[in-house]
Amino acid sequence: MQPLVSIIMGSTSDLPVMEAACKFFDSQEIPFEMLALSAHRTPDEVAEYAKHAHERGVKVIIAGAGMAAHLPGVIAAMTPLPVIGVPIKSSLEGMDAALAMLQMPPGIPVATVAINGAQNAAILALQMLSVNNPEMMAKVLAFKQNLKQKIVKANADLAQVTYNFKTN
Repeated sequence: MQPLVSIIMGSTSDLPVMEAACKFFDSQEIPFEMLALSAHRTPDEVAEYAKHAHERGVKVIIAGAGMAAHLPGVIAAMTPLPVIGVPIKSSLEGMDAALAMLQMPPGIPVATVAINGAQNAAILALQMLSVNNPEMMAKVLAFKQNLKQKIVKANADLAQVTYNFKTN
């Protein structure tokens, strides 16, 4: 089984955030790989990985990083694949990482999700994979329908909650 998505993190200390993406892909039966690569500590390995990921069948890269958050941008500079950045809350409440990903120069885009938003990165990756892929699109539609059903159920549950002055 070849990975369609790469989940990259600067170190394993990012795993508690990034595993939300892993769990999502597992639930959707999307093959993925998970690697620790550091833009600062292993720059040669990052370059090698980024330049050749598409040759291995990877379609989307999710890169999580905190602090200076160079990893998603460095990867984006060297790959033809879409890169989704996940700013990790590690310092300055994660704003430093978010801004590093958002402020990429023209020509080197990094799609950036919320601070610690690995699950949204995975959902966005699945949406990217679903373009021209009916099987993947069915997964996206089913996921969105499930979100809707959770809110419908929440409202049914809230209707059972009683207060003296509650009107619904």
